[in-house]
Amino acid sequence: MSDQDYEHDAEHLDWQLDDEQSSNSDDAPSNEDTSNEDSSVDHANEQAEKGPQEPGSKQGGDDYRSDGERVNSLVPASEMLPERIYLLPIHNRPFFPAQVQPLVINRERWEETMRRVGNTPHHTLGVAFVGEQGVTSLDHEGFPEIGTAVKVHKLKGEDDQIQFIAQGLQRFKITRWLSKEPPYLVEVTYPKEPVDAENEETRAYAMAIINGIKELLPINPLYGEELKHYLNRFSPHQPGPLTDFAAAITSAKGPELQDVLATLSVEERMQKVLPLLRKEIDVALLQGEISEQVNAQMQDRQREFFLREQLKVIQRELGISKDDRENDVDTFRARLESLVVPERVQSRIDDELNKLSVLETGSPEYGTTRNYLDWLTSLPWGVTSQDQLDLPHARQVLDRDHDGLKDVKERIIEFLAEGTFKGDVGGSIVLLVGPPGVGKTSIGRSIAEALGRQFYRFSVGGMRDEAEIKGHRRTYVGAMPGKLVQAFKEVEVENPVIMLDEIDKLGQSFQGDPASALLEVLDPEQNVDFLDHYLDVRMDLSKVLFICTANTLDSIPGPLLDRMEQIRLSGYIAEEKLAIAKHHLWPKLLKRDNLTKKRISLSDAALKQVIEGYAREAGVRQLEKQLHRIVRKSAVKLLEEEAETVKISVKNLEEFLGAPIFRKEKVLTGEGVVTGLAWTSMGGATLPIEAGKVHSLDRGFKLTGKLGEVMQESANIAYSYTLGHLQEYGADADFFDSAFVHLHVPEGATPKDGPSAGVTMTTALLSLAKHHAIDRPLAMTGELTLTGQVLPVGGIREKVIAARRSDIFELILPDANKRDYEELPDYLKEGMTVHFAKRYRDVANVVFGR
Repeated sequence: MSDQDYEHDAEHLDWQLDDEQSSNSDDAPSNEDTSNEDSSVDHANEQAEKGPQEPGSKQGGDDYRSDGERVNSLVPASEMLPERIYLLPIHNRPFFPAQVQPLVINRERWEETMRRVGNTPHHTLGVAFVGEQGVTSLDHEGFPEIGTAVKVHKLKGEDDQIQFIAQGLQRFKITRWLSKEPPYLVEVTYPKEPVDAENEETRAYAMAIINGIKELLPINPLYGEELKHYLNRFSPHQPGPLTDFAAAITSAKGPELQDVLATLSVEERMQKVLPLLRKEIDVALLQGEISEQVNAQMQDRQREFFLREQLKVIQRELGISKDDRENDVDTFRARLESLVVPERVQSRIDDELNKLSVLETGSPEYGTTRNYLDWLTSLPWGVTSQDQLDLPHARQVLDRDHDGLKDVKERIIEFLAEGTFKGDVGGSIVLLVGPPGVGKTSIGRSIAEALGRQFYRFSVGGMRDEAEIKGHRRTYVGAMPGKLVQAFKEVEVENPVIMLDEIDKLGQSFQGDPASALLEVLDPEQNVDFLDHYLDVRMDLSKVLFICTANTLDSIPGPLLDRMEQIRLSGYIAEEKLAIAKHHLWPKLLKRDNLTKKRISLSDAALKQVIEGYAREAGVRQLEKQLHRIVRKSAVKLLEEEAETVKISVKNLEEFLGAPIFRKEKVLTGEGVVTGLAWTSMGGATLPIEAGKVHSLDRGFKLTGKLGEVMQESANIAYSYTLGHLQEYGADADFFDSAFVHLHVPEGATPKDGPSAGVTMTTALLSLAKHHAIDRPLAMTGELTLTGQVLPVGGIREKVIAARRSDIFELILPDANKRDYEELPDYLKEGMTVHFAKRYRDVANVVFGR
């Protein structure tokens, strides 16, 4: 390219200077930072712009021999390259001498540098790789020692960028910095590349590189025919340019390529480039395999799509097929043939089918309407199952699935007997209330099996959105019907047994009140015309048998509780747990682990010890966990010790379960100590109460034990009643005048509350005042008024079970609870001595004697 071309480019960039200015050194780079290094930088800039003036040379990119004949050379001789050049930093990857490619740089930053290069006769620029260094943090120390001198061609400036074509010439080595600020100016040398082209090892490396490049070109679509022709200009006799070319076409990282560029020995350079080339080939082959797999999959899908479309056209022409819209309409109509759809629902379905038949299949409304019809036609309109109102069969199912719970079973049998005369048991809402693990959910399944009905269960615990019950509006994206509609679709009958688990744990939020939404579901007067928001048509829920479960009644809203028939499930006594473990839990665990009773045997005494020492809760969930623990440890013994059988008895039980969690509770005795009975959501419990005299300095009354407001009121009433009737019960009338009394309920960290401890607290205070200790196992419950009347309490069954569990067989109960006690099963009343009290005097007569 001639100097005139550069002058044209310079004019385009408004950089053209007249001859006088070109020959001056006024535009030399500033040397404010380098005055100590070189006092003649201006002269250096002038020499850099003039370039070498050697005999036999001509300015430009071509060489001339002494006879005047022009010689085209890819790389000019080193004598033609200037000793001072301007530097341009690049960031992505180094530039190699064998490269010719365009470069784009920032105009504002490097315009002055390129103007000065354009004013030099040799138009040579030094390109150096500086890696990830930013423009603001770039320092002359970040430049590498080795770079590439390039020839600048076709210099153009557009907007904020400068474009030019760089032709790699030769490596240079920086020997001296003349300007450490842009425009960077350095003195360089052009190191020789030691190579023996005739060496066999060098020729072998060169041939390997050529073969690698030829192998890479066909499998990488980025390399075109021009690059193949360019490769033909290299031969094994030119190992240096060949190696640089091979490195330049790889996608290796910048630091790796800079290492190659800085290696002057051609043989060492080829040793570094060959692995990079091999890696490039492997990546290209893998990329090709991935592309082939993707293309094959796409071709298969396209072929299948075209074949299906052709098949549709052929079938349509022959009149033997329908489009998607007609198929959907026919599918929905076919579903309705076996159903007895109410007239109002059928009218809505017909309207939606007519709308579906005119909508485009690709429209959003088509999808919404289709989903709506899919739900409407999937429901079991008019389909019911025949109830098996057979009481012997129901008793057999209940006895097979459950041990104990005799009163609960009788209550369910009564419920089914009533349905026998009515003809069905639909429209009823049964509420099973009891502690965790007593079998509420499994009883619901047994009821469904006894009736021969489909069973569907969902938990409402923690539910905060009423749309879970009544569905979403169809206008919302992702709208769905409520759980009840989903239950009908799954069970495919209109009269299933639907269990609403954990109904006492319903929540409320800004999204609505699910408990209020359940009123329409569970009210027999309203659920005949239940309206789901999504379906927007009336449904009949009166044939459904609803079974709800709860641990406690306190958190169930009154209007909802009023619509349910309550059946209480109390905790199990030790005998019932023993039967449940033998007949249900232990066989189930062995079967689940594919073991037999012959290989793992558990004695009845050991099983009873598990119940007494490790699982005293009201239910059997903890008992099942402990038995499972025994099975796991027994399996380890069978494998590691290669034993044929494992026998668990009372003697070796602690090897499997460790020390017992519960010890045999000793009933507390002494002056002022009385055992009470309490009810909790986990079942019944014994509750000892202690009263003690702290000092005689002053009258006072102190309460501890984390008591709730109700129990604090009971304690104050007990104190007042005792204080006013000391002489009546044979105690010192002046005892409390100077006594500071402390009333304590043990396990102080556990919150306690409830209206059933008044009698027990009064007895403890009177025992303290009379100095009379209760010397026999005796427990009591009941609330006391200020006039001495004993009021009834709840949870009699649970309290009797708790007393038996603690081996207390003498009880004092309110006279108003006599009926509750008489309704208990005989096995709970067996061996019990129960006194019924109308007034506190009856209690005192039993405790202290007449």
